[in-house]
Amino acid sequence: MSLLIKFLLTSPLKHPKIFANFLLDPIQCFGFTKTLRFASSSSSSSSAHFKLRHLSSLMAHSQVAYLIPLKADLKEDESSPRITLSEGPNIIGRGNVSIADKRLSRKHITIIVSTSGSVSLSVEGTNPVVIRSSGDGERKKLKPCEKVLVSNDDLIELIPGHHFFKLVLLSTESRGSHETPAKKARKGEAQGVNDDDVEAIRRFVPPDEKLPSTFRLLSVNGLPDWANTSCVSINDVIEGDVVAAILSNYMVDIDWLMSACPKLANIPQVMVIHGEGDGRQEYIQRKKPANWSLHKPRLPISFGTHHSKAIFLVYPRGVRVVVHTANLIHVDWNNKSQGLWMQDFPWKDDDKDSPKGCGFEGDLIDYLNVLKWPEFTASLPGRGNMKINAAFFKKFDYSNATVRLIASVPGYHTGLNLNKWGHMKLRTILQEYIFDREFRRSPLVYQFSSLGSLDEKWLAEFRDSLSSGLTEDKTPLGPGDPLIIWPTVEDVRCSLEGYAAGNAIPSPLKNVEKPFLIKYWAKWKANHSARCRAMPHIKTFTRYSDQKLAWFLLTSSNLSKAAWGALQKNNSQLMIRSYELGVLFLPSPTKAQGCKFPCTENNTSVVKAKQETKDEVEKRSKLVTMSWQGDRDSPEIISLPIPYQLPPTPYSPEDVPWSWDRGGYTKKDVYGQVWPR
Repeated sequence: MSLLIKFLLTSPLKHPKIFANFLLDPIQCFGFTKTLRFASSSSSSSSAHFKLRHLSSLMAHSQVAYLIPLKADLKEDESSPRITLSEGPNIIGRGNVSIADKRLSRKHITIIVSTSGSVSLSVEGTNPVVIRSSGDGERKKLKPCEKVLVSNDDLIELIPGHHFFKLVLLSTESRGSHETPAKKARKGEAQGVNDDDVEAIRRFVPPDEKLPSTFRLLSVNGLPDWANTSCVSINDVIEGDVVAAILSNYMVDIDWLMSACPKLANIPQVMVIHGEGDGRQEYIQRKKPANWSLHKPRLPISFGTHHSKAIFLVYPRGVRVVVHTANLIHVDWNNKSQGLWMQDFPWKDDDKDSPKGCGFEGDLIDYLNVLKWPEFTASLPGRGNMKINAAFFKKFDYSNATVRLIASVPGYHTGLNLNKWGHMKLRTILQEYIFDREFRRSPLVYQFSSLGSLDEKWLAEFRDSLSSGLTEDKTPLGPGDPLIIWPTVEDVRCSLEGYAAGNAIPSPLKNVEKPFLIKYWAKWKANHSARCRAMPHIKTFTRYSDQKLAWFLLTSSNLSKAAWGALQKNNSQLMIRSYELGVLFLPSPTKAQGCKFPCTENNTSVVKAKQETKDEVEKRSKLVTMSWQGDRDSPEIISLPIPYQLPPTPYSPEDVPWSWDRGGYTKKDVYGQVWPR
């Protein structure tokens, strides 16, 4: 115990309220009930969270049961995460219900699970609890301080408010031990154990050499620690001795940005490429530091936006390229499901022949050339003053890039430019690629946060692009049947932000309620990533078979003609309105996964992979989800933290797709609000 107190007093997360909670209840404070929340700068939280998880693991007992949240009709409430129960005492209360209810006590009940498997429940709060037996259905009302034994599948109702849970005991074989979550998960998979992939994100811990080959989710406030395993914040991205930065985005909150990422104030040159309107642009101009420059790219076609979300950081050792899905505003980096990819690249060696240009370099330079920002000068240690323009980025070695870039730029694209942008760029790359036979006619997923005005002709055109690809015998993969993952009204109402989350899912009723879309709707289900209540701002498109992926795209592009482009003039011209940027993950030779180069470490060497045998050279990586049951330590396995369930669950007749101007949402959200307010 003295070790834990010492940690709290010396930790960068020390806070009077946290320390007080620790003194009152050290077990709850350190995560047995998984309700502790930290409000600290992300730059210090990573190491501190590791310390907390390590100390907690020294104290933790085996996980032996779950409480499954239920709706009033006693069906599972998929918008709320399950609550893990461990051996020993587990305190359940106000922090464990999806809808804020101050009538519940913070310590409403204690559930004690013994090593023998018996479970007792005692009422700690001032209000009663009802237990409904799974055997005979008998209802027993417990008053404060009363205690009772409970069994598997018994229903527990917290009163008042009628908050229902079902107790589910794990089989003896499925129970955990003192092993780490990742090791325990892998061991379970080897034995064929699959506990419905609950909390699969716990085991998403890719080794450093695989990080550029996958992406990360952004951390979400208000979730338990385990739900942010391997997740990142803005301070995990903008770090080290940056000498110049380019921030490309749509929305920019300068006040939040400077407070959330103080490191930016120390970067000598910062260029912000944005899509803000005149009023916001004038405000940013007044508030920005003197060494910052602003640029809004030209929009030659009406109703377009600069929507790309990327960060380019220049270091003395190289460049960091970041592609992500979050606006530079508080709610996007704290409350929503978002994705981010990044990779560091070294300078080309002037004393050697420059490496042959690769697809990634061509993609990047083509895109940057179109932005036409006013060049600026940066002083680079050992290299002198250099002009930062699109051509500057040719000075880096991208030969170990793990992705391809899929960009959109506004214009009427013909000739060679027809296949350079939008969905035609994606089509061109996919149709030259060889995929495993299991992906023939396999389904597609479209997941995004804003729906354009679509028609069936364009959806067929878009599907043709995403269905491209060949098998080893050169036969086409064939068309895939798509589903659209889109939050329901109930998802938004019960989300971390309540109805306010709907502001960032800005699709009008006229776009959402087109009859031909009904067959495509699928639910936002994210139990395995604990993001059922973190509404998606992430945009992803993929082709899958079970938990294997043919390819995966993380992008700023929503499902719209403006973002992806529409073919015109007998398919000889592609019209695009907006700027967009995404990264495409494809199976690649395993040797491409073995190079590690960090811009932020002092070691100047590039860690190369060991020499491969002929058989290893011929191996290709396999893309899988976090829920894939297999050996993730295998060199060719690349696990991607897709936050939603695959295969998706189609809407039921009762589900209503969210639209922000429908109105009449009179059922109160988690903050007691209705919509519109």
